[in-house]
Amino acid sequence: MNSYFSIITADTGTSLKLIPGDEAPISIKELTAYLDFNKIAYDVKALNDAITNLDKEKIIPLSIHKLLPIRESAFITVSEDKMVVTARFYPPSNGGVTYTKDSILSELRVNKVVFGMDEAAIDAFLKERKYCTDYILAKGTPVRQGKDAFITYNFPTDNKIRPTLNEDGSVDFFNLNVLNPCKAGDVLAELTPEDRGEDGRDVMGNTIKPRDVRRLSLTFGLNIELSEDKLRLTSKVNGHVSLVDGRVFVSDLYEVENVDNSTGNIEYEGNVKVNGNICSNFTVKAKGDVIVKGVVEGAVVEAGGNVILQRGINGMSKGIIKAEGNVIAKFVENAKVIAGGYIETESVLHSELQAKTEVNVVSKKGFITGGKVTATNIIRVKTLGTAMGALTEVSVGTDPVLINKFGELNKRIADTQTKLKQMVPVLDATKQKLAQGVKLLPEQVKNLQALALSVKQLQTQLAADAEEVENMKDIMEGSSDAKVEVSGEVFPGTKITISDVSLIVKESWSYCKFVKEAGAVKMKPL
Repeated sequence: MNSYFSIITADTGTSLKLIPGDEAPISIKELTAYLDFNKIAYDVKALNDAITNLDKEKIIPLSIHKLLPIRESAFITVSEDKMVVTARFYPPSNGGVTYTKDSILSELRVNKVVFGMDEAAIDAFLKERKYCTDYILAKGTPVRQGKDAFITYNFPTDNKIRPTLNEDGSVDFFNLNVLNPCKAGDVLAELTPEDRGEDGRDVMGNTIKPRDVRRLSLTFGLNIELSEDKLRLTSKVNGHVSLVDGRVFVSDLYEVENVDNSTGNIEYEGNVKVNGNICSNFTVKAKGDVIVKGVVEGAVVEAGGNVILQRGINGMSKGIIKAEGNVIAKFVENAKVIAGGYIETESVLHSELQAKTEVNVVSKKGFITGGKVTATNIIRVKTLGTAMGALTEVSVGTDPVLINKFGELNKRIADTQTKLKQMVPVLDATKQKLAQGVKLLPEQVKNLQALALSVKQLQTQLAADAEEVENMKDIMEGSSDAKVEVSGEVFPGTKITISDVSLIVKESWSYCKFVKEAGAVKMKPL
């Protein structure tokens, strides 16, 4: 046991008894704090000398005055998180009152401890009477934190598939392996539901709530079966599985030789593969990917996934490629290309390109000549502009139009929230009256219905606006380090814009990058 001390009172005065133990020695700080609490005078040096190398009991005179008996006492400590209560007991003087179980429980209650009291620990102290020793007399029930729900997809979901760059600098647009085949009966996705956790309780009796967890559900399209417990998605057909905006869908591949008069325009729920060309003035729309082995002429191609043009597009100033995912093309000429991901090509000639993330034109040819190319994060190119002076513009970073729209949306959200704060209490109060049996006039019922419809419409608008604001935040945050990299040469006359500032290149530069610094576009070595 620890070393400890006790007070001895007699007619001749008051003394201090020091008892050595085989564990922790007496702390001078603890001893003097105890004496101060009981208003007993002492000589610090004498005490310090006495407890140093204490190997047997010692009696230290303190005062010639006899004190009243001192009762057994305890210093009770409640941890900062209110989960543990520790008591350190001190012996009574001769003739002093000792603790009982009820008196210890009462003292805990005085300290507002009402939960988790360990009666076995109290009994242990009453049996052992170990002083200057910590006893844990109460413990709270810790909160059990839950876990977020998560979905395991049993197929590749990474849409950042890129073509292979060959040793000679050319790009292999043929071996992309972008489709994910599946068979009927394949389990495509599995949901592990959220674990909400369990409440905890501290020694003061306060309930401790676990953190909020994320809930998820499986979303899917045609040709997929959801299990009865809503935890698994299974393919109903042989086909190809894709993940678009968190939604799983399966489709068999629609394959044609050419898109021309023999096929007409194509609109398909899944993936489309064209072994030849897409002729001018035709349209191909697919919810999945579109792969074209030949050339896209002055046609329109729209995809919910990726667009892969193994040769390229000669748009004749009317061709449009639009993909929710990425666009990969051998070349882009006189066309407009819009990608929700990145754009990868060997050359760009007199075209307009817009990518949500990046544009890469860094193959053996790797030139952007004429037109305008825009990306949120980065544009990589080998040769930018032309010595012939064709107007070439590249732009990265957040579009000022997007910033204005972001501000307008936030204002609309604030206005909608204000309206709802005014309308919802009125609606709730009226519903409460109805629940209590109050009858409304026909005109009041009509007004109530109109109010309920308005609240629902505002709530729907608020949710849509909030989602759009979050999407815009992702775009703007991703553009903080926007830049243009030129691994070859940039020609005079080229216009480079980063967010809201621009630079007209005055002289030819090589192997460089352009960044926004101190409110201006600056050229730096690559």
